[in-house]
Amino acid sequence: MCLIIIGWRAHPDYPLVVAANRDEFYARPTADAAPWPDAPDVFGGIDREAGGTWLGIRCDGRFAAVTNVREPGMAQGERSRGGLTRDFLLADRAADDYAQCLDGRLYSGFNLLLSDGEQLVYCSNRDGAPRRLGPGIYGLSNHRLDSPWPKLLTARRRFAESLAALPDDDAMFSLLADDEIVPDAELPRTGVSLEWERLLSAIFVKSDDYGTRASTVAWQRRDGEIYLRERRFGPQGQPLQSSLMSTAV
Repeated sequence: MCLIIIGWRAHPDYPLVVAANRDEFYARPTADAAPWPDAPDVFGGIDREAGGTWLGIRCDGRFAAVTNVREPGMAQGERSRGGLTRDFLLADRAADDYAQCLDGRLYSGFNLLLSDGEQLVYCSNRDGAPRRLGPGIYGLSNHRLDSPWPKLLTARRRFAESLAALPDDDAMFSLLADDEIVPDAELPRTGVSLEWERLLSAIFVKSDDYGTRASTVAWQRRDGEIYLRERRFGPQGQPLQSSLMSTAV
């Protein structure tokens, strides 16, 4: 997952709202978003290579999502970062307690957002101690929380504008589909080639081998409804099938 925008108690009727893009090599085996076979109260995709997930939400509002930290040349961690989200979604520990007990040395660089319904916690093994987040709108890409990368600033602004339209999610999917490349002068410098910096500067990434494979909008409504819609894509952004899950009666 390479872009997550999250609204935490930023809307009177939707205490949790998420818009996210997962960027990955198209060849990596993946299960589409659905109730998990061994935990049908959890909605999310599954990374079939390592067994974890990049984003998931449970019927009671428990939520987790992870991004990697872009640090080319660093040694790979012992454990898969997708296990951080999977293990939280399958547990019942408070978000801050779970985050405090993680051993970040076992993983490559990660950013983790965790909600148990009562609190939203940000945790990273590259950005100090875990911390609770107050009401507001936050963004993660492949650096620290709210790093001022152009695509993150644009996505946060458009997300804030989209909140008023809920439960219509068209505006959020529109922002997630923005494939504009940032001008060279505004690109972050993360250690990858200029060609890759350009490619990854877009909110929606597309190429022949790597790009945005899933766009997801999810929320918890104040009345308890859990909603998740996933749109999937192939090489060069070719639309594939989508998934919709809701606990609304």
